[in-house]
Amino acid sequence: MKNTSPHINIEKIAKKYSGFSLQDISISANKGEYFVLLGHSGSGKSMLFEILAGLRKPDAGKITLAGKDITNKKINQRDVGIVFQDYAIFPHKTVAENIAFPIQKKKTKKEIKKLVEKLANELNISHLLRKYPNALSGGEIQRCVLARTLAAKPSLLLLDEPLSALDAELKTEIRELLKKINRQGYTIIHITHDYREAISLADKIAILNDGKIIQQGTASEIFSNPKSKFTAAFAGITNFYDAKILGKQEGQTKKVIITNGIELWITTTSQSAYGYAMIACEDIILSLKKQESSSRNNLKGKVIGLCSVVNGVEIKVDAGIVITALITEKSTRNLALEEGKTIWLAFKASATKFIEVGKIK
Repeated sequence: MKNTSPHINIEKIAKKYSGFSLQDISISANKGEYFVLLGHSGSGKSMLFEILAGLRKPDAGKITLAGKDITNKKINQRDVGIVFQDYAIFPHKTVAENIAFPIQKKKTKKEIKKLVEKLANELNISHLLRKYPNALSGGEIQRCVLARTLAAKPSLLLLDEPLSALDAELKTEIRELLKKINRQGYTIIHITHDYREAISLADKIAILNDGKIIQQGTASEIFSNPKSKFTAAFAGITNFYDAKILGKQEGQTKKVIITNGIELWITTTSQSAYGYAMIACEDIILSLKKQESSSRNNLKGKVIGLCSVVNGVEIKVDAGIVITALITEKSTRNLALEEGKTIWLAFKASATKFIEVGKIK
């Protein structure tokens, strides 16, 4: 019979320390899954990492790995491969000696040499085996650390901000390497503050804030349907407002009232009364006059900010709510936009997404 229980199961972990507390942390990952734990500085990521690594004991809760309770096991008894944020590489050992370190007392010299060469080849560092860490780049050190971690063939890989010290090009390189390692069947828990890392790598994501998991699921589930303003802000979603559905509707098009009493039309089948309204920046049309078109929502406001981004210009407008539109540089010039200028915003009811949080009673 196939085992359907999670490979790593973290159940109701709690810990209080120095005025901060982790509260009922419950996450799990199946064999071969890539799980990203996402949170800002001070969210509790480091404390949870230390508990998972065996560096700190929880006050309550249970951690099971491959069916075994490891809650109170020491770091060297957990069958967990750990990559620390500061790499923790041995500066006085060569790359080959660093890779061999976890297995030097468990295998023969011939077996060690064979495994080191195999891992070095897989991680593209065969040419570095005789070098010392001070002669390596950041990306090469990270590959060396990953090879050393994999040498012991751990049941779980635990990664603490593995890309934070790398430049953009090296981040892309190491991301691809982590994907490759994951495809080999390794279960990975990756801790980071960067939601772009999470999106590019994760099968599942959990968002940690102030010691609590506030949302978890796939990247699509979380960032397409954020359940809080915090999650939306984390994903770079700027137009995210409290909303209440009013009684007036035409088919699936309903009127909602959002922050500061602004009324909008939205298209939704939701039967909830309360939730959030989310408007994609690129779905908003700017014009000098009010548009008479199929765009049901028209708001008048003043430009309060302009910011060039990779795919255009973000225009912030105060229309009773602060709303951000993304338009092209050409449109910005054609409209002669500048701070203080009066502008109209238009967007269709179908462009306003309603995320429910409470059912009508």
